[in-house]
Amino acid sequence: MYYGRMMSVCMRYSNNRETARDVLNEGFLKVFKHLKTYEPHHSLESWIKRIMINTAIDHYRKHKKHSHQVDLEKASHFVSDTNSDISVISSLSAQEIMQLVQRLSPAYRTVFNLYVIEGYKHHEIAKMLEISVGSSKSNLAKAKANLRKMIAQDMPNFQYYSSR
Repeated sequence: MYYGRMMSVCMRYSNNRETARDVLNEGFLKVFKHLKTYEPHHSLESWIKRIMINTAIDHYRKHKKHSHQVDLEKASHFVSDTNSDISVISSLSAQEIMQLVQRLSPAYRTVFNLYVIEGYKHHEIAKMLEISVGSSKSNLAKAKANLRKMIAQDMPNFQYYSSR
């Protein structure tokens, strides 16, 4: 019943379907193992989603030693936040956005998802990922900059206007 929705959660934190399936399977094992701790006055879907997000974060932590090799050229491209971010995103389909997010490095992708999609604050993300608040903010800025660059490369006719 929850496979599709939870798979989409796992895909946001993974760079491919196989990894997302691994996270999903591990997450559902945790769901079944801890089912007796579920409190019925809470939404079951929200409870399962929280487990999936935590499982994805655990997976990230376990594999992050292999994921910190970042292209220095990509990391140096910062673009300020503007209102045109909204028009950029609205011109893309959900699938196109998902594909772009999946191309981010694991560190950038995780912070981006937690902040933009899940709505966590930087101090919460820092605690979850065991990084500094500054690193969370930096990873988000770099993720946005890399997404803008990918959009510019993938959509050469698209014009992105920055305040800088």
